[in-house]
Amino acid sequence: MKKRKLRFHVIVTDISKNKMLYLMAIPVIAYYAIFHYGPMYGLQIAFKDFSPAQGITGSPWLGFQHFSDFFNGYYFWRLIRNTVLINIYELVFGFPAPIILALLLNELRHQLFKRFVQTISYLPHFISIVVVVGMMVDFFARDGIVNQLLVFFGVESVAFMREPGWFRTLFVSSGIWQGVGWGTIIYLAAMSTIDPSLYEASKMDGAGRFKQVVHITLPGIMPTIAILFILNMGSMLTVGSEKVLLMYNPQTYETADVISTYVYRKGILESNYGYTAAVGLFNAVISFLLIVGANSFSKRISDNKLW
Repeated sequence: MKKRKLRFHVIVTDISKNKMLYLMAIPVIAYYAIFHYGPMYGLQIAFKDFSPAQGITGSPWLGFQHFSDFFNGYYFWRLIRNTVLINIYELVFGFPAPIILALLLNELRHQLFKRFVQTISYLPHFISIVVVVGMMVDFFARDGIVNQLLVFFGVESVAFMREPGWFRTLFVSSGIWQGVGWGTIIYLAAMSTIDPSLYEASKMDGAGRFKQVVHITLPGIMPTIAILFILNMGSMLTVGSEKVLLMYNPQTYETADVISTYVYRKGILESNYGYTAAVGLFNAVISFLLIVGANSFSKRISDNKLW
């Protein structure tokens, strides 16, 4: 009883000392409570034959029927394969890209040139996805600049946007171009916290720039890399539907159709809300298990962990 009173007193004291910080946190807490935790009440429609007329509580119970239909569906393995492969490509090629760029920027000694490169690399982040896909459609069209260059060098033109084999490459590479500069911000901030005396000591020991990067800079930002890697693992079954919807067409469904676009077609276009809720719940559970597994793995091989 005394321990509870002591804890309550500590909490009250902390709130009174930092009341402005808690007031600033209220909008964020309210956002997550209203738009993230509140809608979880509706997850029960994943187990029901949901009808808007009957409501959530009035719709008949189906149990795991929706899950069974999805697992045994014709498109199940295609959706899983496409979603996982796109995320693996983004993890292999997209995740290291801002780290490499941040390391290169950190080695620049001409501050004016460094700021110029940073500004140029940040700009694509502020371009709308609709505009980016529009640029891709123009550049990779049959009469676009890319095919004109291919023809100029004697290579046959390719219908990039209609070829299933090119979808993942275009999707991932355009994402890297758009986000690599913005992604360097957090790594450059982490590098700024590294003690400069470590570099001075390494110079006295005869270490060159490359060895300084390998033995000082990379270990210094490794906690940041580990946290972001764990968070990325949590989205392994999540691919933003907006960009895929803008890029894909019936000719590229074979490699472009992912879980989020399937949910859009089934839920919005066909109004099959219970089924799509089941697919979304399956996606969320797998993502949760992946992030827990990645955190446990990081915790075992190092001291870097999310919790």
